[in-house]
Amino acid sequence: MAQVKDYTEIVGNSVIEELFAVGERASSLTIQHVNSTAVGGGVAEILTRLVPMMNELGVKTKWDVIKGGERFFSITKKMHNALHGVAENFTDDDWAHFLEVDRDNARSMNFDSSVVFIHDPQPIGLVEERAHLNNKWVWRCHIDFSEPRENVWLFLKDFIEQFDGAIFSAPAFSRPLSTRQFLISPSIDPLSDKNRDLDDAYIDSIFERFQIDRKRPVITQISRFDYLKDPVGVVKAYKLVKRYIDCQLVLAGGGATDDPEGEKVLNEVREAAEGDKDIFVLLLPPSSDLEINALQRGSTVVLQKSLKEGFGLTVAEALWKSRPVIASAVGGIPLQIKHKYNGILTHSIEGTAYWIKQLINEPNFARELGKNGREHIRQNFLITRHLRDYLLLSLSLFQDKDIVYL
Repeated sequence: MAQVKDYTEIVGNSVIEELFAVGERASSLTIQHVNSTAVGGGVAEILTRLVPMMNELGVKTKWDVIKGGERFFSITKKMHNALHGVAENFTDDDWAHFLEVDRDNARSMNFDSSVVFIHDPQPIGLVEERAHLNNKWVWRCHIDFSEPRENVWLFLKDFIEQFDGAIFSAPAFSRPLSTRQFLISPSIDPLSDKNRDLDDAYIDSIFERFQIDRKRPVITQISRFDYLKDPVGVVKAYKLVKRYIDCQLVLAGGGATDDPEGEKVLNEVREAAEGDKDIFVLLLPPSSDLEINALQRGSTVVLQKSLKEGFGLTVAEALWKSRPVIASAVGGIPLQIKHKYNGILTHSIEGTAYWIKQLINEPNFARELGKNGREHIRQNFLITRHLRDYLLLSLSLFQDKDIVYL
């Protein structure tokens, strides 16, 4: 795994020096991260890289994962959908079961760190332990909070306001709260297997393994198989393009242990793709970072046609690889893409299809978008910035000032 100083060539020596200076200031703190899955999804991916880097900077940091059964994760999936505006039904017994699982987890965990970061709704009930402790707690929201269903929002609000602060990924997600709020966007690790440079021979070998023809245009979306990623909508957009351009579609991704709907969505995608030999639906295991990297790098156009999106790290990944990206103008995606400067923002299946055709037919424009996209990610959405923000936030919790600029 990369060391902090290995990022010097990418971000510059001054950024690395600042990180070690902030780490020294924060070395008296201990930090704990808690989420609901160790594998699958952007949260686990970020923590896999951030936690070792925090420790390397001298800030003792640990990462815990809560446990839950099938019913618990079915409830939290409904909560996730409802926070994205989907109508879901909850019973009093659902809420009670959710809290019972969180309380069971709390009894088996040790919250002795200076700062406890609780990621997303699944472990939010753990904050009840804060009343018995003399430390700081922060709720980190990674999902699109712009139009939550009121019943779920009000349920969570009571818990969020017990925290010392709440972090959101985009300004649109901020809500009326009595606790302090922070804006910290997620990040990618440019030296991870998913994002590091690859040679052309390896990229070719991956396309050959999946029998994808690199001599013809390749349209790719990398995402979990989730309704909110709209993979069936991607198939529809591809079919509109296919009428005019001999192209191929790759839908590749895995699942997360806290998402019980993934298999159903995957089956619907396979049904939508049935009979078209140029559609490749790839269910990839968690160890497929190099394959994902190669698929993105070898693609003509990369899509992220989400209906809702907390941030959309796959957009940052593809932009970092200088790929032309077409993505929905939802959630945190507009923070990453400036329309027609470093990518394309769309609002419909037809708009997505239109821009796919444009970028395939105008390769010089596509290359310019990719070039600008990589620089935008380098300046704003790499793990070194994310690491600095978390450490500065942790330090700020022990200051008396009401306003903190990160």
